[in-house]
Amino acid sequence: RPKEDVKEEEYTQFYQQNFGASGKPLTTMRVAAEGNVSYTALMFIPETASQEFYTRESKRGLRLYSSGVMIMDKCEDLIPEHFRFVSGIVDTPDVDLNISREMLQQTRVLQVISRNLEKKIKNELMRIQKDDRKKYHTFWDAFGPQIKFGIASGADRTVLEDLILFSSSEVPEGTTLKEYTERMKEDQTYIYYACGQEISQMAKLPQAERILDKGYEILYFTENVDEFAIRMMQNYQDKPFKSVLDSSLDLESEEEKKALEEKQESSKTMLETMQKALEGKVGSVKLSGRLKSHPVCLSSEGELSMEMAKTLNAMPGANGEKLHANTVLEINPEHAIYQTLMQLQESDPEKLGEYAKLLYDQALLIAGMPIEDPVAFSNRICSLM
Repeated sequence: RPKEDVKEEEYTQFYQQNFGASGKPLTTMRVAAEGNVSYTALMFIPETASQEFYTRESKRGLRLYSSGVMIMDKCEDLIPEHFRFVSGIVDTPDVDLNISREMLQQTRVLQVISRNLEKKIKNELMRIQKDDRKKYHTFWDAFGPQIKFGIASGADRTVLEDLILFSSSEVPEGTTLKEYTERMKEDQTYIYYACGQEISQMAKLPQAERILDKGYEILYFTENVDEFAIRMMQNYQDKPFKSVLDSSLDLESEEEKKALEEKQESSKTMLETMQKALEGKVGSVKLSGRLKSHPVCLSSEGELSMEMAKTLNAMPGANGEKLHANTVLEINPEHAIYQTLMQLQESDPEKLGEYAKLLYDQALLIAGMPIEDPVAFSNRICSLM
C-alpha cells in the first residue's frame, strides 16, 4: 500500500502479527526501488532484544517475496550479520518463483538489494542518533554489542564505526567516535581508552591520572568485545587508539624523558633484583614517567593486552594452557616508595624481593585483576608490618 495510506498503528499491528513482537518497533523503514533491480521493502528495528537474540538459535533474515508470493521466510542473504536484529519483508519481481535455494544464494539481485538495505538501515540509525539521542540510547542498549561484534569479526568498518557509542571521562552517558575526535586537544595524538568492569574503577586507575591531567578524554570499555573491535579498527579518522595500560604512552617532554633515562640507569641494580623476584610474572620492571601520585602500576607490551588475555582465557573451549600478556611493572620514581626500594637494594636485597611481590599484587588489584595467591599476599603484608 502507498506509504501515505498507512497509519502508524497499522505498522505496529503488522509488526506484532508477523514477527512475534509484543511492543512497538523502535523505527519503521519503507524502501521502494526501480531500475536494474526493482523491489519494495518494509523493515522494523525492535526496541529490545528478544531472549534468544544473542544465542545460536536466533536466525537472521528478511521474508522474501516474488510479486506477492512468498519464497523464503528468512532469507539470510538479504541482511548482513551485524544488522541481524532487523526484521521485515522484501518483495521483488526480479527473482524467479521456481529458483532453487542454492541458486538463490548466488543471485546478483539479492546482493544488490542487500547492499542497498544495509545503507538504508545505517542511514536510519544515523538519523535517530542525530535527531533523538534518547531513542538511540534505547537502540544501543539493546543491540550495541551486535554492532561491535560485527566490527570485531571483520565487517566493513565504514558502515559501523559511526554507530558506536562508548562511555567516556567527558560524556559518561555515551559518545560517538566522531564526537570524541571533535573534542580532542590540538596536541593530542591518540584516542585513549581503558578497559574494566566499572567506570568508577577505571577513572581511578593510576595509568589514567596523567592523561586526564593533560585534559585528554578517555573512552571506557566495559564489555569484553570492546577492545577486540577497536584492535580490528586500529584507528578512527587517522587517530590511532591507545590503551592507558600501554607501556609507551609518550606523555613526557624530551627533558622529562632524558631525566627518566638517567634515573633508570642509576636504578638498574634495584630494578634487576625486583625483576628476578617476579620472574615468570612480568616481562620487565622499570621506572615510570606516567605516574603522578600512585607508587606503582602495570602496563603491557605487544598486541595481547591483560584484558584480552583475561577474556580469551575465560572463553568456553579454551584449552588448559593460559594466555599471558607481556606485562611491565612500573615504579613511580617521584613516590616515597622509590627511596625505600633503593635503600633496600643496599641493606636487604631479600626484603626488596618481598616488596616487589607485594607491589606486583597491589598493581594487579588496582587494575581489577585477580591475584594468584591471596593467602601469600596477606601473609606478606603482615610480615612486612
